[in-house]
Amino acid sequence: MPNSKPSISVEVCVAAFCVVLFLWLAWEVRLPEPPAVDLTIRNAVHTLASEPLTAAMKFVTRLGSGWFLWPMGILVALILEREGRRREAAVFAIAVAGGNLLNEGMKMLFHRPRPAPFFGYDLPTNFSFPSGHAFVSCCCYLALAEILIEPDWPTSRRVTVWGAAILLILCIGFSRIYLGVHYPSDVAGGYAAGVAWALAVRGAHRQRRLPTAPAYV
Repeated sequence: MPNSKPSISVEVCVAAFCVVLFLWLAWEVRLPEPPAVDLTIRNAVHTLASEPLTAAMKFVTRLGSGWFLWPMGILVALILEREGRRREAAVFAIAVAGGNLLNEGMKMLFHRPRPAPFFGYDLPTNFSFPSGHAFVSCCCYLALAEILIEPDWPTSRRVTVWGAAILLILCIGFSRIYLGVHYPSDVAGGYAAGVAWALAVRGAHRQRRLPTAPAYV
């Protein structure tokens, strides 16, 4: 297929950029005191506080929690298995389960303490960098969007699905900053690692396809 090579090249470049960005953020957050930009952004986001927005953010943040993503992930995998789409089920399971394992491993590696939460929100007991909500929501919702999109869909429909997935991921990350349980660099690190992991799984999936199989866009 003539378009496959440019597409793969772009994805490799994006994945490489995300890895470099993650490593730079990991270097920046190694110090005991958070970078000034983290505190500036936290304070700016906190000025937006209102009761309706706080209620909305508490709801949105649950869409990136393990309590929601694990049951949803199991349900999606079972539906795909029932439809005979075993490869897609395996890709989705690897993207989500692998992302969770990587996230926990990186938290233990970097040992970054969490900031003081806002609004009396319960502070999670694990470490702060990278944000698990940002990381795993990237893995889950990007993989889900790719599985849902059919090769013969019009561009507008594909853009709508990708846009909805990306908007949800961004809202989840913002909710973690708004509630005060993560620094902005935690969320950015989660996004960088999540996109890199999602692209790695996507690339491996494509490499295993038969040459005649249509590629998702």
